[in-house]
Amino acid sequence: MATSPAMYAELNPLPRLLMGPGPVNADPRVLRAMSAPLLGQFDPQFREYMRETMALYRQVFETRNEWTLVVDGTARSAIEAAMVSVVEPGDRVLVGNFGRFGQLQIEIARRVGAEVRVVEAPWGAVLAPEQVEAALRQHRPKLFAVCQGETSTTMLQPLAELGRLCGRYDALFQVDATASLGGVPLPAEAWGVDCVTAGLQKCLAGPPGAAPLTISDRMADLVFRRRHIEEGLRPAGYRPPATVRIGSNYFDLAMVMDYWGPQGINHHTEATTMLYAARESARIFLAEGATSVFARHALAGRAVAAGVAALGLKVFGDAANRIPHITGVCVPDGVDGERVRARMLSDFGVEIGSAFGPLKGKIWRVGTMGYNARKDAVLVTLAALEAALAAERVTCPRGAGVDAAAAVYRDAERGP
Repeated sequence: MATSPAMYAELNPLPRLLMGPGPVNADPRVLRAMSAPLLGQFDPQFREYMRETMALYRQVFETRNEWTLVVDGTARSAIEAAMVSVVEPGDRVLVGNFGRFGQLQIEIARRVGAEVRVVEAPWGAVLAPEQVEAALRQHRPKLFAVCQGETSTTMLQPLAELGRLCGRYDALFQVDATASLGGVPLPAEAWGVDCVTAGLQKCLAGPPGAAPLTISDRMADLVFRRRHIEEGLRPAGYRPPATVRIGSNYFDLAMVMDYWGPQGINHHTEATTMLYAARESARIFLAEGATSVFARHALAGRAVAAGVAALGLKVFGDAANRIPHITGVCVPDGVDGERVRARMLSDFGVEIGSAFGPLKGKIWRVGTMGYNARKDAVLVTLAALEAALAAERVTCPRGAGVDAAAAVYRDAERGP
């Protein structure tokens, strides 16, 4: 195997302003928390940090759910843990699909052996309540899964009505809030959501690698009916329940819940540094206050949209249902979108996102999330985009994007 001296150099990545759909730059306070000394997983200090993390995320999710915790892994680890733990082979699952991450939920549901049904909307739109109700009535699923913020299309799915519908048809309601938790309201209990999963690396201003999750008591009961204690930990006389064992060891929520709960039954070794990050991300969110955080995200998104329009570019998707903090920008005809992105990165150190599937090459995605939902980050991004477009011989009104975005911030500072 070929080697080079660079392999033995210390890591020293060039600075980047991460203004795509995630990950974003972590808040410096989160990074400082991650540098705290390691503790053993059963150290009383560490167990207290775990309990504090559960309590903090109950406030973030706006719920009293006992089983609110953090799964060690990226955001999809929590999606998979929830599905594999509650869905038994042959159970019917309905997925709301309007983009790349609806497709991910379909993929995971099929892998856990579900009989999958799909209700769809075009990329750039969202599901209407009557569509979902018709599918629930027709298919009678055990679980309905949908994204709140579909980053691939920059669309935000309204949820309040869907929880009521799931209750009417006795379906568990699972929401992937990876791109939305901490950026827009998601009162899990008030909206009747049985399971919400997320990640730190977007609106919560942390790094990827920890996945906050909350499940309702009803869903927890179904998980615990499948609880099996793994060999090596079983007490004398143990008899496993007459239920289908959860098909994953690492993502077995019953065992993970036993680990986080008062019994502290050993499962995995908790990722200490990531727990510190998760705790600090929640603490920062709650210290600022949800109302202020949501307003900050919405303001940054409005500023980006105003700047994009002032440059003569079009914003993608249904305007009534866009994610406030992820803006889809239509790539002008004849422009190589990837070359523009590469120039922004190499010349300015600014990263914006490309797209998937039918939108590949057609839109850029600009994220204003977490620590990056701030004026200077927005203005630098728009200036970099304008300069990169000019290098591609796209005629834009010079400085108009920055001026329009700055005006949005000035208006907000003046107030009504």
